[in-house]
Amino acid sequence: MLSLWTKLTHKLTQSSWTTNTLWMFLSQGLRLVLQGIYFTIAVKALRPEQYGAFIAATALVEIVSPFSTLGAGDVMIKEVSRDRASFPKYWGNALLLNFLSSIVLIVLLVLVAPIVLPKAFPMELVILAAITNLMFGRAIDLAGNAYQAISNLKRTAQLQLIPHALRAGAAIAMVTLIPNPKAIDWLIFGLISIGLSGIFSLVLVHIELGAPKFTGRIRKAELLEGSYFAVGLSAQSIYNDIDKTMLARLATLEATGFYAAAYRLLDMAFVPVRSLLASSYSRFFEAGKSGVRGSLTIARRILPIMLGYSAIAAIGLMLCAPIVPMILGAEYGSTVEALRWLAPILVFRALQFIAADTLAGADLQSHRSAIQVTIALINIGLNFWLIPQFPSAPWKGAMWSSLASDCLLMLSLWFTVFWQYRKEKLMLLRS
Repeated sequence: MLSLWTKLTHKLTQSSWTTNTLWMFLSQGLRLVLQGIYFTIAVKALRPEQYGAFIAATALVEIVSPFSTLGAGDVMIKEVSRDRASFPKYWGNALLLNFLSSIVLIVLLVLVAPIVLPKAFPMELVILAAITNLMFGRAIDLAGNAYQAISNLKRTAQLQLIPHALRAGAAIAMVTLIPNPKAIDWLIFGLISIGLSGIFSLVLVHIELGAPKFTGRIRKAELLEGSYFAVGLSAQSIYNDIDKTMLARLATLEATGFYAAAYRLLDMAFVPVRSLLASSYSRFFEAGKSGVRGSLTIARRILPIMLGYSAIAAIGLMLCAPIVPMILGAEYGSTVEALRWLAPILVFRALQFIAADTLAGADLQSHRSAIQVTIALINIGLNFWLIPQFPSAPWKGAMWSSLASDCLLMLSLWFTVFWQYRKEKLMLLRS
């Protein structure tokens, strides 16, 4: 029995996939703890109205954030996972696109923010959130993508953990140094912590993986493919975050605050699923060279784990929801009902991400993006219609919009996966 256990343990530790997954789980577990620390501190210190202002600004930025790299990180993972020697070129392209796109997007946000956010909304909140997320936040993501492309998820996990550790420290520093902090204070401390993390990440990649190669030439096909990734991620941000921005515009910052708190808890519960997806992402591209049939084999391996965890986590959130006001304060009482209704989204999203990565791995990112954009537009329309339908509790309109959109997205993606699978199967039979 001991010999069998030793052999099994040795086999597991020799598997790069298992090792990478364990590293991501460890990182995401620690990340979850750190998120809990700074989330609790920030929410209690800022109160619903200020937290709502912070969320409204960051949610707007998150919608456009994928365009700050134009999908260059995903293209890098795909190409470098198939050809390691191409790393300097794709790393250089990613950094160049991030720098140029971020400047354009910051200017665009300054012009658009007065239209979509409440009147007299502090513009400095949007600018600080944009610099933090578009420049330094995406730099961390690109560095993680670089290590992910060569299947070194250990380093990706470590890089993802650093900004959360610094943000937890920043939250403690904020409440220690500032008696009554506001949204702008939290954004300033966030800029410092994320900025330091971003600079460190870039330096580390330069030292360990090599310098970027700035050719100044990016093939149209690669730019188009990257744009598909960017459009898809932006659409994902829209149906995840646009409801917070629209609540701020159509309702109140207070309603935005406690609804966003419920959503944040939902995101934290989804962290373990993200870790497994991250460790499997490059494998979808490797297997997807043969089409959906190949990438679907990876999906089948991780589907039972992700679905099982998501179902248990959703039930756990429903049961533990009454604890939230005890931790965050009585003013977050409405978060209990919101969290209970939003909990099923965990299951929808687990199924969504697997189907989406199956399509992307098979070079069908354009199909994935088209579906995501369609759902994003539907989500916006539903929010415009449903939020005013609940004048006493406008967050309920946003909630129903999220549930409907996530369910529809899940069904659409899986329909496309099976449609493509059947199409490939018929082509094989004919040949």
